[in-house]
Amino acid sequence: MFTLIKNVHVYAPKYFGKCDILICGDKIVKVDSDINCSEARVIENKEDYYVIPGIIDQHVHITGGGGEGGFHTRTPEAKVDDLVKAGITTVVGVLGTDALTQSIERLLGKVKVLRQRGFTAYCLTGAYKYPSPTFTGRVDKDIAFIDEIIGLKLALADHRSSHITKEEFIRLASEVRVASMLGNKCGIITLHMGDEHQGLQLVFTIVKETDIPIRHFVPTHVTRNERLFNEALRLLENGGNIDITVDEKEHLIDYISRIDPRYYSHVTFSSDGNGSFPKYDVGGNLTEIGIQSCDGIIKGIITLIKNGYSIEEALQFGTTNVSNLLQLSNKGSIKVGNDADLVILDKDFTIDTVISRGKVMMENKMLIRGDYIGL
Repeated sequence: MFTLIKNVHVYAPKYFGKCDILICGDKIVKVDSDINCSEARVIENKEDYYVIPGIIDQHVHITGGGGEGGFHTRTPEAKVDDLVKAGITTVVGVLGTDALTQSIERLLGKVKVLRQRGFTAYCLTGAYKYPSPTFTGRVDKDIAFIDEIIGLKLALADHRSSHITKEEFIRLASEVRVASMLGNKCGIITLHMGDEHQGLQLVFTIVKETDIPIRHFVPTHVTRNERLFNEALRLLENGGNIDITVDEKEHLIDYISRIDPRYYSHVTFSSDGNGSFPKYDVGGNLTEIGIQSCDGIIKGIITLIKNGYSIEEALQFGTTNVSNLLQLSNKGSIKVGNDADLVILDKDFTIDTVISRGKVMMENKMLIRGDYIGL
């Protein structure tokens, strides 16, 4: 099955100029001008549109999250429709506060559903708490032996965390490190960061006192407060990676402007999609709770573009930077041999068409439901 996209501006994220893209099955087989293939289904009338790599979202609560205000405040599962509309073609599912009504088994099951629906999907073992909830009973076995599990989730500096000790964290990080080597995985430890004053100090201490590479520690929600963001900048300067939850687009420019462009390749965006965003008063009482949308990354990219950043600069935060971090060599860029994960944007940078692993999921702003009904 061939699919041909004609005469579009190709950002790989590097700008290739106006080109055609030929897809065979789930792979990109040619990127060139004036490609002819009589057997191909042609996606037409996209002249002067933009084609970008599919968005990679490494932090989505695909089975729902929340619950901080009682069981009735749990958030719903992420729907296929919502992921497609957000231009997401690769997703990493995570657990959050609730590891009682939620489980790694349920998370893994949802990953398998998404794979069957045409996405590339993975998940992290663990949740906010320590000891970490797992599938096999051990973090290292989950990562080494289960293909879909590529790393660990843990909360730090948050009143909902288990306040893991230095010794426990070193042992846990060592397990993740060795398991990722054996399983040939990225072995990231996604760190949900809260507001507590200790911030990233445990991470800095472990990096100083051990030989565990700094790349394994990936703090997210780093724009939560000024002190934490300053520590995140320090982590970048030491060769680490940080993840920005793109939930407040109006402040995004301020944060990105403070990052030295030399470190852009170590910065990623994620949506925290279908997670909750609870707010508390000074006494720790819940005052408000809402649900994160899945379209944060594409909105963040567009915000950067509309504020003077080049398309190439803006795209990396949701494409190549993430694929490099997750060690997904066939994702994040448009080139021959890579998976056919593509998003077509119209002249106003609105998502027009989404192709995931060669499967057209949306075209002309209309969802192509196929064998699912809004799952």
